[in-house]
Amino acid sequence: MDQRVLEHAETLVDWSGRIEDGDDVVVSVGEGAHDLGVAVAKKIGERGANMHVTYASEEMDRAYQRAHDGRFDVDPEFELALYERADSALSLRGTRNTATTVDIPEETQQAFGQAREQIREARLATDWVSTVHPTRALAQQAGMSYEAYTDFVYNAILRDWESLAEEMGQLKEILDGGSEVRILKDGDATDLTLSIENRTAVNSAASVAYDSHNLPSGEVFTAPADTAGQVVFDIPMTIRGTRVENARLVFKDGVVVDWEADAGEDVLTTIIETDGGSNRLGELGIGMNRGIDRITDQILFDEKMGGTVHLALGRAYEACLPEGESGTQSAVHVDLITDMREDGTRLLVDGDPIQRDGVFRWEDGFEE
Repeated sequence: MDQRVLEHAETLVDWSGRIEDGDDVVVSVGEGAHDLGVAVAKKIGERGANMHVTYASEEMDRAYQRAHDGRFDVDPEFELALYERADSALSLRGTRNTATTVDIPEETQQAFGQAREQIREARLATDWVSTVHPTRALAQQAGMSYEAYTDFVYNAILRDWESLAEEMGQLKEILDGGSEVRILKDGDATDLTLSIENRTAVNSAASVAYDSHNLPSGEVFTAPADTAGQVVFDIPMTIRGTRVENARLVFKDGVVVDWEADAGEDVLTTIIETDGGSNRLGELGIGMNRGIDRITDQILFDEKMGGTVHLALGRAYEACLPEGESGTQSAVHVDLITDMREDGTRLLVDGDPIQRDGVFRWEDGFEE
């Protein structure tokens, strides 16, 4: 077994999940993540924790949803109880086919997701962490050889997380003390203003100790209270098996009032029209992981890349909200990414530039 798989498992269990003796841990293992699953099981055993393994097969999901009549039982109690009683939930993703679910009707996927809302919330109430194991399908999606993609994945995951957490703490402090973020891009007329007053930013340093739940991570995110203006998402993404390119959203009073895309507009429409919260933003995220040096069409990596900003339609994370405020509520949380590394891009907090052309003001090369 590649030594890096063992290091990945150790980082996941110790740094990210903070698994301890006696913890009850649900481990969801993707179709192509068997080796990582074995390494994680070993580490969990060494820590003296309890483990229950589930098999996360997209092919099985496809078969089930396509055969079903669409009237899904709401939050089946046996699965709900599993997560309600768990301390931690580790998701080891590793697909064998990135387009497996592309022919599941949108209305079926939407009904399935809505029927499992409490299960999702119960899982999110645990110390959950999601990570990915490199597979040939993911390498192909990224346009890379399997060897090159494997190197890319581990460059993003096996980082000095303590040092990165310290650097990202600078941005968290700025956002926590700020009232307004403005995203400007001369190249595509992006000019978006987001209110962040009374919000708390999360230093997403790939550990539940930082209220961070993805490995790799490397972003600072918060929950906008209001949004106005327009933004173009110029980084292509595959969403629900469909390629979405150059999506443009226009906001007024916090709500999407107009949208279009060069490709994938139908799936964008489906997302926006899912429910009463899916036409609002639930997240503003700023990527800071310089170990991610290229777009791969995989949101777990792409949204963390240094020099990018992502915005999520739908559900807001509770950790960003003041006590007593629910924020945006939705069955969806779908990220879209814009590239801030181009000439003429600026990220401002209360009028002060904190990033120009993808370079933060504390980094070499920043120009006032």
